[in-house]
Amino acid sequence: MKFTISWLKDHLKSNKKDNEIIDKLTNIGLEVESFQKLSSDLDGFKVAKIVNVKKHPNADRLKLCDVDIGKKKIIKVVCGASNAKKNLLTVYASPGSVIPKSKIKLTTSKIRGITSYGMLCSESELNLSSEADGIIELKSSKYLNQIGVDFFKKNSEKVIDLSITPNRPDCLGVRGIARDLAAAGVGKLKDPSVKSQKKEGKQPFKVSIIKSKNQGCTIFGTCLIKGLINKESPKWLKEKIISLGQNPISAIVDITNYIMLDLNRPLHAYDADKIDKEIVVRNSKKGESFRALDNKEYLLDEGMCVISDKSRVLGLGGIIGGTYSGTELKTKNILLESAYFLPESVRRTSKLLNLDTDAKFRFERGIDPNSIEEGLSKAANLITEICGGKISKFDIQKSKKSRIRKIKFDIPLFKKITGFKVKDKEIIRILTDLGFGISKKKQKLHLIVPTWRPDITQPVDIVEEIARIKGYDNIETLEPKKDRTKDTLNKEQKLFHFLQRAVASKGYFETVTWSFTDSKINKLFQEKNKEIRIVNPISSELDVLRNSIFPNLMFYIKKNLDRGFKDISLFEIGPVFSGNKPGEQSTVIGGIKCGKIFRHNWNANERLIDVFDLKKDLFQTLIESGFNKNNFFIRDKTPTYYHPGKSGSVYLDKDDIEPVAFFGEFHPNIIKKLDIKTDALVGFEIFLDRLKISSLNLKEKKLFYEYSDYQKSERDFAFIVDKNIKAQDLIKIISSVDQSLIKSVKVFDIYEGENIPKDKKSIALNVTIQSSEKTLNDKDLEKINHLIISTVETQTGARIRS
Repeated sequence: MKFTISWLKDHLKSNKKDNEIIDKLTNIGLEVESFQKLSSDLDGFKVAKIVNVKKHPNADRLKLCDVDIGKKKIIKVVCGASNAKKNLLTVYASPGSVIPKSKIKLTTSKIRGITSYGMLCSESELNLSSEADGIIELKSSKYLNQIGVDFFKKNSEKVIDLSITPNRPDCLGVRGIARDLAAAGVGKLKDPSVKSQKKEGKQPFKVSIIKSKNQGCTIFGTCLIKGLINKESPKWLKEKIISLGQNPISAIVDITNYIMLDLNRPLHAYDADKIDKEIVVRNSKKGESFRALDNKEYLLDEGMCVISDKSRVLGLGGIIGGTYSGTELKTKNILLESAYFLPESVRRTSKLLNLDTDAKFRFERGIDPNSIEEGLSKAANLITEICGGKISKFDIQKSKKSRIRKIKFDIPLFKKITGFKVKDKEIIRILTDLGFGISKKKQKLHLIVPTWRPDITQPVDIVEEIARIKGYDNIETLEPKKDRTKDTLNKEQKLFHFLQRAVASKGYFETVTWSFTDSKINKLFQEKNKEIRIVNPISSELDVLRNSIFPNLMFYIKKNLDRGFKDISLFEIGPVFSGNKPGEQSTVIGGIKCGKIFRHNWNANERLIDVFDLKKDLFQTLIESGFNKNNFFIRDKTPTYYHPGKSGSVYLDKDDIEPVAFFGEFHPNIIKKLDIKTDALVGFEIFLDRLKISSLNLKEKKLFYEYSDYQKSERDFAFIVDKNIKAQDLIKIISSVDQSLIKSVKVFDIYEGENIPKDKKSIALNVTIQSSEKTLNDKDLEKINHLIISTVETQTGARIRS
């Protein structure tokens, strides 16, 4: 939001210096981005004198002019104007200048073989009038001694540029900024001066707001101004428009722009003689077309808010008007519009059409619905003062009443939240200056929220208003207590950060992505959860909340592979969503590996990463978190995005209902659909909400490993078991036979086929036996061998394979 101090003082009576005003703006939450003179596209236009004219050697209608541009500098300019003659004072545009009408940037160029250094301008090209025949002829009496001087007077006043946050649409108008400053003690807010107007007759055009499900307009105000003469704006208005870096166009357009910037009240003026009988505010039909004031044709979708007459679309509600009904210098009668369009309607339409305008910027943030008549009155007054004409009575149509928001505010709440006290009288004064309606009952304020503040919805917002106006520097800074009795983080938070470090320590790089993802990728990992679409996504590729941790990880694995990286390990920890209601989300940590191990290694043979590498990382992470690996139980039931034969689900105990993790290769169909170019892609996911946090001890602990000085022995066993018996069952049974002697149990073969019954399978295991007290002799080993075999046979019905 840009404005000048002099413009601000149209609304604020203050004797404060510029720097004091700037400091106060920042203190009350209106961030000042800059305070400086504004550069203008009109700086390159200078008063010049033609000192000689010759016929162009290669063109009959062109002239070669020697032009004095000041400081005894003569340059050559090719000109086609019939009135270009010796000693004529005119306006010269140097190379690099931007012509206001055409927006063309000048360059030094050859015209029919002769180099032209800039151009001589007509009034039309500088938007001074519609006169396009010939170049400007300046009066000698006024400009003879100003050769080389800028033609357009530079604005010497500095411009304030504020960064307005989306929740403060009221400060997109100078009056809203003045109101905040007045409440902060910088001055007194002036009463809005709107002269009473004589209104002649009814506004003759019938205005209808068509009620529909998605109607984007609730109030539509109009008045007719007849018999005006549209003209160039007066000096004071031009200076205000130019001070903000904009170009004056005509009195009518400049006045509507001025009211928008002054009051945050966008207006639109239609040429009344071009309107076919009536105004209809309705939803667009699919396929309707519309040529806007930016001279682009737009194909409309169904349900966009449009302003139309009997014949055609005249404008897009709250965004932009159309060329057909636009005003011109010859316009004699105008229909002035002041309306309220719903932010969501304006935002949706502008996004679909990729349209961005000043009006759209304001309406999508929220305009004061009660400023309809004020905007019409002030604009109609200015138009009749400058252009003449007669004003009709105002016609204001409403399809819905504006809701009055009320808040009950406990005065002690302010000190409870901020830590400092403000007197009751001061609180009431601040809120009154900000426009609140107030009645007090004991320590409670019954507040009516001003209609220009859509961001105020609850008592804590009132606390913020008082605190920012009074000054955040009043909040006492307290040092944290050095002696803390409680941990900073709770167990859930400790687990979150512990798992981050645990997975990172295994060579995975952490990614931090949005909780949104691409619906096309998300569908591949969706399972039974419903798709949760985002109403207003930040991009078309991030249109749903993710149902799994993998969609974004897959996207970045592919991106890195496509850039030439080969062996990648990525992980992310964050929320995944099962529904759009509170609580329908869970926290997951997921990791993905792809590529090879020992690539180009002189000391080891390279191989593809496999599911067992990932299983090792997953198990080690769970073990480091404090879970007992001897209780882990694996089942082969996994989500459909895993390879059905190369994946598993992990349970902390055999009797648990829900798995705490999944791991495995990804389904080949997913890899193919995502066009991921790698020979091996595996992943795991751990569900933090399913871990038994109460039993965890995440404090750092030293691990002690017991080593034996005595020789170890290895024995191989092959058991024929039922097909439903899992290898992990045999590992647990054998490990529990004698934990002091049996140091490890590994599966090295599973066989089904010839010489094995159809309902059976053979599982071969290697058992390491070692004592920490003595060297085991043959008798000791034979005893433990028989114990292993008898225990397995008793508990599983297995038999040793001969």
